[in-house]
Formats: sequence, C-alpha cells, structure tokens
Amino acid sequence: MVSVQSPINAALGRGIGSAMGAATVSFAVGLIALLILTLALGDGASLTKVGKVPASLLIGGLMGAVFVFSSLWAVPILGVLTTAMVVILGQMVAALVMDQMGAFGLTQTDITPQRLLAAALVLAGVVLSRF
Repeated sequence: MVSVQSPINAALGRGIGSAMGAATVSFAVGLIALLILTLALGDGASLTKVGKVPASLLIGGLMGAVFVFSSLWAVPILGVLTTAMVVILGQMVAALVMDQMGAFGLTQTDITPQRLLAAALVLAGVVLSRF
C-alpha cells in the first residue's frame, strides 16, 4: 500500500495545490477511519488511557506525518519506484542500528557483513533506479 499511497497523496497535493494540505487531508481521513473502527470494535475506552503513557510514545504519529508528507513530496521528483526503495533503505539502516542497540526492548542482533551487504544491495538498487 505504501507504493500506492504515495502517488495518490501526490495527486491529491496537485489537486488541491498543496503538499502540506494533502498530508493533512490524508491524516484526517485516516484518523476518521481509525476512530470509527476503534469505536466499532468496542475499543473506545482505550483512547481514554492515552494520557497515562509517556508523551515520548506519541512521537510515532509525528513520524507518520513526516513520512506521509515526505513521500507525497518525493514521488513527483523521484518517481514511485525510487521513493519506495529509499523508504526501504532507510528502514533497513534504522533497523540495523536498532537491532545493534537492542532498542525498545528488542533482542540485540549484531551488524554482520551479510546484513550490511543486504543494505548495500538495496542502495545499489536505488542508484540503478535513477539511471
């Protein structure tokens, strides 16, 4: 869905004349859909507990907003393939670091030559997709 979402949001941005506005509309539609689903599944009470979690755990929403905006901004410039590959590369690099650190309670996994090669091959794909 990431590969489809980005060009749809980019088209929305062109249609309304604003990348930031398109990201806002996209998040608003997602919020409404998730709110309806949460209430329909009977999980509405869980929303009242959000004030009891550390504020740092709410940064995921901000990260999602940055992702949506940057993707819809990048697609017209880089194309869908390169944008998707850059996203995957970024996820791989971050995953390597988080695994190495054992971040967020994960089991620590060392960075090995094979894992670095996997990321390097995706980087090579990014480069190839631009030429």
